[in-house]
Amino acid sequence: MAGKKKARPVVSGLAVLALVGTSGYLTVELRKQEVPGVTEVRDIGVLEGGRGSGGGSGDKGEATWSRLENPARSVLRGADGQIQAVFTDGARTATLTGPARTFEEPTSTSSKVSTTDWVRLMPEIWEKGAEKEKWFKEWYAEYRDSKEDDLFAIAFQYVAGAPQKKDEQGTVYAGDAHFGPLNTTGAEGGDLRLEQSDFYDYLGVPYPFRDGVTGTPEAMRANSLDCSGFIRMVLGYRARYPLMSSDASGDGLPRTANGMARSDEGADILPLTGVSADDRPSAIDQLQPGDLVFFKLDARTKERLDHVGMVLGYDTEGHLIFVSSREEVNGPTIGDIGGVSRLDGNGYYAKTLRSAKRL
Repeated sequence: MAGKKKARPVVSGLAVLALVGTSGYLTVELRKQEVPGVTEVRDIGVLEGGRGSGGGSGDKGEATWSRLENPARSVLRGADGQIQAVFTDGARTATLTGPARTFEEPTSTSSKVSTTDWVRLMPEIWEKGAEKEKWFKEWYAEYRDSKEDDLFAIAFQYVAGAPQKKDEQGTVYAGDAHFGPLNTTGAEGGDLRLEQSDFYDYLGVPYPFRDGVTGTPEAMRANSLDCSGFIRMVLGYRARYPLMSSDASGDGLPRTANGMARSDEGADILPLTGVSADDRPSAIDQLQPGDLVFFKLDARTKERLDHVGMVLGYDTEGHLIFVSSREEVNGPTIGDIGGVSRLDGNGYYAKTLRSAKRL
């Protein structure tokens, strides 16, 4: 995925070459495992009965705060001792406990993720003692019991079969997304689909970044989101996390998976130590829903990381699952086609995991 087609300023050919290859290239052997059929990912919705262990307005007694390390974070517990929310130092994403939801993709995986975690973006970066701040008290009062779309609900608005949503101007801002156009070059070893489809390609409208650059969509990339484009759509365009126009210009979330992984944004949960097989992190139990995970899938990208996804949670079989946009499944998925979307074990993505970040 690359910083291409900018209206102003013009991006140099060298910059384009530097950004190419950021999404996941999958091997020929993995492609042989592709299972035919239509991918359908569904958010079944809120399950009947209770709001989980979260502190609803009906909770009795005093809630308590505590501090934990690795990473440094503040934990809010209800009077019953159950976790209501987790806030990590240096991050804006917060995990709140709410009604249970189940996410599944029956056409390409048997995995089902039933979770009471709702991941939301706070207006400011968390730091120790922020629970006393006015901005936090107002934000938490608004969202502690809210069923408004969180990051997971937004993410699943781009899976296969998701209905279209339009804004007041008639722009389609949600609905079934492709990974990118088919690669018709016929080059041996070439990728199945083209990368470089950012969120404004999906929207089909120019997007003015804060650094003065305008992202100009390409018609052939309409309704398409590569892996980092998908993350930028969910966290940036929809949840309003600041977005860079490339990996080098502006402030906020960079354009590519490599740029995101190596940026100073958020808190490093699994720090990047290298891109070789020996650099696979082992402490994946430190991950929590909403974390961004970064992968090294292809030798052609050399030192660059080339795929990004978002942790969804543990499935009903105990496997840690992530959602990402992938070329084999042609869009956002938690499926098994081209490699299971698991972070534990020794599957394709588990072995190529290199780092994780909490924005």
